[in-house]
Amino acid sequence: MESKEAVKLLGFWVSPFSFRVEWALRLKGVEYEYIEEDVFNKSPLLLELNPVHKKVPVLIHGDKVILESFIILEYIDETWKQFPILPQDPYDRAMARFWAKFAEEKLWINAWTALCTEEGEDREMYLKQAVESLEKIEQELIKGKSKFFGGESIGYLDIAIGWISYWLPVWEEIIGSTTIVDPTRFPATAGWTENFRNHPVIKDKLPPRDKMIVYFQWRSKEISALKASAKKG
Repeated sequence: MESKEAVKLLGFWVSPFSFRVEWALRLKGVEYEYIEEDVFNKSPLLLELNPVHKKVPVLIHGDKVILESFIILEYIDETWKQFPILPQDPYDRAMARFWAKFAEEKLWINAWTALCTEEGEDREMYLKQAVESLEKIEQELIKGKSKFFGGESIGYLDIAIGWISYWLPVWEEIIGSTTIVDPTRFPATAGWTENFRNHPVIKDKLPPRDKMIVYFQWRSKEISALKASAKKG
């Protein structure tokens, strides 16, 4: 039986972690109230609801508070049964979790660190590691031989790594020296990117690209400057 308790989401306009949650809620047709947070001037509500990490997203379902985007995705899937996003088979479910974690720890970290590192050997190293991580994700897509990681419809892993389709090209543009998702090298990933980004639920719920470029240019310069200052100090 579907829960009728009110659903609220604390998020940040450019956070792919927040968007994961919104995509899942929208796919399942769950009505929710979105509350925008200023992550650089955190509200008392955010600090009260997530005192440990003080981060978004935060899902509020009735009087329950759920934290961390991957955990929230699983909570949503178990609470609202329509349009299941996690595979039904235990092994497939375990593999979806594995690749979501892999993409976060390898591809995301290396691509983000490259964006926030001054041009030079270190940046090239992080970019190389990002490409190597994507090679493994490409092979997983080829093996599945389907439109999405979840088969012919969007599933947990697609939602978890959906940032590759939209955030990563923005970072590539800012870095300017490389293309991580090279369509000639990664045709399966390039095809998945198009399929994911053009899905009706996804394409209507993406942040403005031009605004993202300005934000990430500022953010990468700010973090690079902090790193340089720390080295001197």
